[in-house]
Amino acid sequence: MPEGDTVYMAAKRLHAALAGHAITRSDLRVPKLATVDLTGRTVLDVTPRGKHLLTRIEGGLTLHSHLRMDGSWRIFAAGERWNGGPAYQIRAILGTAEHTAVGYRLPVLELLRTADEEKAVGHLGPDLLGPDWDPELALANLLADPARALGEAVLDQRILAGVGNVFKCELCFLLGVTPWTTVGELTEETARHVPALSKKLLEANRDQPSRTTTGRARPGHRLYVYGRARRPCLRCGTPIRLAEQGDGSRSRPTYWCPICQRGPAPGRTVGASS
Repeated sequence: MPEGDTVYMAAKRLHAALAGHAITRSDLRVPKLATVDLTGRTVLDVTPRGKHLLTRIEGGLTLHSHLRMDGSWRIFAAGERWNGGPAYQIRAILGTAEHTAVGYRLPVLELLRTADEEKAVGHLGPDLLGPDWDPELALANLLADPARALGEAVLDQRILAGVGNVFKCELCFLLGVTPWTTVGELTEETARHVPALSKKLLEANRDQPSRTTTGRARPGHRLYVYGRARRPCLRCGTPIRLAEQGDGSRSRPTYWCPICQRGPAPGRTVGASS
C-alpha cells in the first residue's frame, strides 16, 4: 500500500500538471459519478491528507481518491500513450490542454463539496507531512490505548496519518522494540520518539522515488528489515525474521531483528531456524 511519502509525491506531481489549468476532458468511471462532467472547470490544487488525495476544483468541488493497495495516478503529456494498465482498470481521467491524469485501480473515488472534505478525512490524526502536524496530539492519541501493540497503533491513521507497513517495520527497528511491544511497555522517552521519528522518516523520503531508511543507496541495503526475511541484519548479522501481525484483512507481513529489537514476538516466524 502506498504510504504517506508516496501519496505526497503523487499529489505534488498531480498539482504541477493540473493546478491552474482548465479541465478539457473529464471521465469518472464509477457508477455514482458516471454522469459527472467537470470540463471547463479549473483545477485549483491537489493536496495530500495522510494517504488520501484531495483534488480541489473550481466551483467548490473536491475529487477525493485513495490508492489503497495498488491504485495509482499516472500523468501523461498530450498525445503520449497511456501505460498504467489495461483500459478496464481506469477509474478516472482528468485532462487539460497539456497533460492528462489517469487514475488506475482506484478503490475510493468520490466527488464532494470542498466544504465537506472533513466527512472523508476528518477522522484522521495529525498528518505527518501536513500543515496540521501536532506531535503532542499524536503522542496523546498513541498513549490513549496502552494495551495496543505498537505495530498496530502506528498503522492506525486515526492516531497519526501517513505511516504504512514499510515504515512501521523500519520505525520499530530504529526504536529498538518489536512491533508486538505494547504502547504501555514503551519507556516515556521511546514513546515520545514515535511521532518525531515517524515524521523524520517520511520527510526524508517524500521527494525521492526510491525509499531508504538506512541512508544507503546500494540495492538490498536501503531498508533495515522490511523485505529482508532470512537475510542478515545490517547491524548485527542475525537473520531477519518475518511473521504476520494483525487479523484478517488487517494482517500485514512484519519484519524484525530478534537481537536488535527487544520485546515479545510470535512463536511461528520465518527465519527463526536460520
